[in-house]
Amino acid sequence: MTSSFMMNAQLPFYNVGRHRSPSVCGPPGRGPVSKFPMKKRCSNITPPSSHGHKATRVLVAQYTWNSGDDEATDASARHLADFHPSIWGDYFLNYASQDLTLVDDDKAVEQIQELKSEVKRMLVSEDYSRPAEKLNLINQIQRLGIAYHFDREIKDFLEDIYASIRRNGSTEDEDDLHTTALQFRLLRQHGIWISSSVFDKFKGREGNFDASLVNDVRGLLSLYEASHCSKQGEETLDEALSFCFTHLKSMEEKPLIVTHALKQCIHREMPRLEARQYIETYQSIDSHNEVLLSLAKLDFNLTQKLHQREVAEIARWWKDLDFKRELPFVRDRIAECYLWNLGVYFEPEYSLARKFVTKAMAMITAVDDIYDSYGTIEELELFTRAVERWDINAADELPGYMQVCYTALLDVYSGLGDTLAEEGRSYYLYYMKEAVKIMVRMYFQEAKWFNKQYIPTVEEYMEVAVVTLGYQMLIVASLLGMPEITTEDTFQWLLSNPNIVRASAAICRLMDDIASHKFEQERGHVASAVECCMKQYGVTEQEAENELKKQVEDAWKDINEGWLHLTEVPPHVLMRIVNYARAVDVMYKDGDCFTNSQTKLKDIIASLLVDPVPV
Repeated sequence: MTSSFMMNAQLPFYNVGRHRSPSVCGPPGRGPVSKFPMKKRCSNITPPSSHGHKATRVLVAQYTWNSGDDEATDASARHLADFHPSIWGDYFLNYASQDLTLVDDDKAVEQIQELKSEVKRMLVSEDYSRPAEKLNLINQIQRLGIAYHFDREIKDFLEDIYASIRRNGSTEDEDDLHTTALQFRLLRQHGIWISSSVFDKFKGREGNFDASLVNDVRGLLSLYEASHCSKQGEETLDEALSFCFTHLKSMEEKPLIVTHALKQCIHREMPRLEARQYIETYQSIDSHNEVLLSLAKLDFNLTQKLHQREVAEIARWWKDLDFKRELPFVRDRIAECYLWNLGVYFEPEYSLARKFVTKAMAMITAVDDIYDSYGTIEELELFTRAVERWDINAADELPGYMQVCYTALLDVYSGLGDTLAEEGRSYYLYYMKEAVKIMVRMYFQEAKWFNKQYIPTVEEYMEVAVVTLGYQMLIVASLLGMPEITTEDTFQWLLSNPNIVRASAAICRLMDDIASHKFEQERGHVASAVECCMKQYGVTEQEAENELKKQVEDAWKDINEGWLHLTEVPPHVLMRIVNYARAVDVMYKDGDCFTNSQTKLKDIIASLLVDPVPV
């Protein structure tokens, strides 16, 4: 590997030209700085005023392309990807005609309420002799997927723990590695900053972690999990991760919980999937709490019924679009799109948002395939201009197949717009449309690169590629159903592409590229981050992939930093961004499981949307 590559690799590719975000970025001196510098011109755009809502000005990035790039392309030239059809077919449509309620549903709901009351009593009880006992209780509640019922009780206890640490410098059981690590992880996962210096007591005179810790498997595993909550520059946590991974990996007979952790750490797991898997693990523990287990099972199954109704409704919408006949070249991945958003939020109160964002993601997938797999450069320019207009009359200027997609795209947002107008929140729809326009401009830029066979620098590529994921639009859309905590300032902040959003998008882009670039290059596709890196730095494919994996780790640290320090942004908004990154980790860790969904994703979908937990 060349020395120049190693020098540049000291900073993430998306970190070159670091500058502060033009909008909300946390308190001065505390908040993270903005990354992924974009070459852009900015203009003040005023969203439409509706129902007496006062129009405001928002800074929106207007990405430009070179209008001189008009090299002719044969209109018949298509580079079809030949994606496999949906592995689910019409399976989920069956749910629409089934009775999706538990037997004795009213009785089940009543039982859940009784169990919730018991758990609340546990959380506020003074009977626990040590804080460590309640920390373990909270950890179990969180991993079982029922913490959303007890947000206030958990928050109050963790704030008390933090206050005790600030007063006394420590808590009880400070010499216990498991308790110290668990406390550290839970506090950070709930947005409470605690210094990594709490682990210094477990180091020897030379500054390395004490060799005796290797015999404490429980403590080692807890430290391993805690180390994934690190920010940039926390060498202690970097050392902890390396130390724990090495010794856990070298164990001859690993407990199942260790094997799973090495494959997927808690901090990066989709919460709903973690709950499904941990219910089975927890049940096998002799000392498990029967109240927690019963509540987790009943709550999972009852919520699963709601999810089944939702995916059935979306499957019917998709079938009625008839893309299978009208646009046979696009990926049919409705169940996979729904799973992605189930990873972002599974709670019942976000039902409307899940359904809308799944439809929006399905439409993004179709538009992406038009730009990547079917449209000519001339057709794509027409489509880009049509999206900029956002006018149904613009469909008349498009080829027939594009009219189908364009009309469906506008219809998805139009249906939601009626609901928002009644609530006096039409501005919400405006921001979603702007995010789609930004994304489509970048799709066209990538199409021009491919048409010219141009391989950009990694920095050029990332400026565009983190936008073409559609993350801004998805995150903005995911805030549907949260009017009490989302304001126009929130949407303006998101459209300014802040650091935490860029980091989340970078994780998706880089993991996607690492997993899919070989297949995409074989069929004909714009250069991925791997090819850009290979050309720019003169390195091998494996060296490029290894470096990009390091960039993913750096991006996770930026997400953790944003989660801890963006105190002016509502936690529920930040959690949407964090959870999108978690979903990506599941989708792309073992290959492009979204596109090639015949892999492990089939079993994951079955476990969350088909098979109930045995009661």
